[in-house]
Amino acid sequence: MKKLFAPKVAIALLAFLLLGGCQKLFQEPDIQNNPNVVTDVDVTTLLAGTLLGVSFLHEDTDVRIASLWAGELNGLSRAHQGYSQYIVSSQSFFWSPLYPVASQTRLVQTKADAVGDKWTKGVGQVLEALVVAKATALYGDVPYSQAFDDARFPTPVFDKQAEVYAALQTTLDKAIVNLSAPTGLAFGPQDFLYRGDVAKWKAAANTLKARLYLHTGDYARAVASAAAGIAGPAGDALVPHGTAQGVDINQNYDFFRVSRAGDTGFDGAYLPRLMQSRINSANTKTDETAFYNHYLKVGITAPGALDPNTTDGAFTADAPHPILTYYENQLIIAEAQARLGAASAALAALNAVRTGLATGYVNGKTIAATGRRYDAYTLADFGPTGLANPTRLATVQTALLYEIISQRYICFLMQYEAFNDYRRLARAVPVVQLPIPLYVGTQKPQRFIYPQNEVNTNPNVPKPLPNQFVNVPIF
Repeated sequence: MKKLFAPKVAIALLAFLLLGGCQKLFQEPDIQNNPNVVTDVDVTTLLAGTLLGVSFLHEDTDVRIASLWAGELNGLSRAHQGYSQYIVSSQSFFWSPLYPVASQTRLVQTKADAVGDKWTKGVGQVLEALVVAKATALYGDVPYSQAFDDARFPTPVFDKQAEVYAALQTTLDKAIVNLSAPTGLAFGPQDFLYRGDVAKWKAAANTLKARLYLHTGDYARAVASAAAGIAGPAGDALVPHGTAQGVDINQNYDFFRVSRAGDTGFDGAYLPRLMQSRINSANTKTDETAFYNHYLKVGITAPGALDPNTTDGAFTADAPHPILTYYENQLIIAEAQARLGAASAALAALNAVRTGLATGYVNGKTIAATGRRYDAYTLADFGPTGLANPTRLATVQTALLYEIISQRYICFLMQYEAFNDYRRLARAVPVVQLPIPLYVGTQKPQRFIYPQNEVNTNPNVPKPLPNQFVNVPIF
């Protein structure tokens, strides 16, 4: 880990990311001229590059592996076929650029402090929480308290996962305080997520807090944080993309259509089965045909193949990619309230999502009107014979939870939060799970494996080394 945390990794990291796409989102003449020369980059320019790194981490191979292991996608060829069969080792995972990006979020805060800029520091803290939350959710115990001080801690300790979650909540609390400051430096031109809208960053921080509270089963706090979270689709944190190959295209498009066409698809995955069960069913209030077609298209890579829709759907070159959304925020409220026994409040939040879906809005795009129906539910719809209780669950609470969980699963395609749910729901009470089958064997994957480079260089790596079938502590 030692070399990963040096602050001067910034420019090299950004050069690496720019080679993969989104170049025009980061503009700095000195860096464009020679990306290997460390320059005195100002805080707003550094923020732009760090945003780019955080965005990359929400569309990378780790997210695809998480989607495979959640049953949303299937690996059909080469390495991804192995991933779908749960064949991985410590050589399969890497903490670069994960921890270098995390280091840059901390450097943004340091530079913001130097100029007395609380707003940019608050954004840096939200970005730090996003990156470290991904690390701990996928790996369990990870370095955090000592992770960004290479001089003092060249081999940082692995903090317990529960401690990391608690520390992330503190980081986000500090971010909200900083984002509530009356003044700060303008950073709109460098902020391609929210264009410098501090109120939106503050709401995003609250939605992230709510997500983490949901993970830890603190449902009351999840509701309270989400109440101050993203209040509508206009507040979605969406990574913008364009159509220039190698410049700004959506990384899912690049993988599905350009660089690895046919390596993954929906054939044999659970997601299309779930969505098909919600089409032309006895539930006359719901028709997800349009949503299904937004995600899937037949025959792009081969005749009859059930492919990600890179033609006119969710995975076109210019499709925005979600990081935090209004739908997630409302579905957090819905699930948490349902688990707290507040069925009416849970239903209201679920229906808020359905109202949005009825307009066709999904992550910055509009799905077709034909085959799109999301009428408001009533609690009676979740009774023992209700139209929204297809598996005939015994109580309104469990039937309502099943619908909320199903909608989360569908909305989270190509977001690692689906894998978090896949594991989390086995312990959340009351236990309500989707019948996601295994691709192979009898064990479900529960975590990512610590990277070999970390095993080789850091004596603090947990021992014995857990494999992919060992639960992370929080789940």
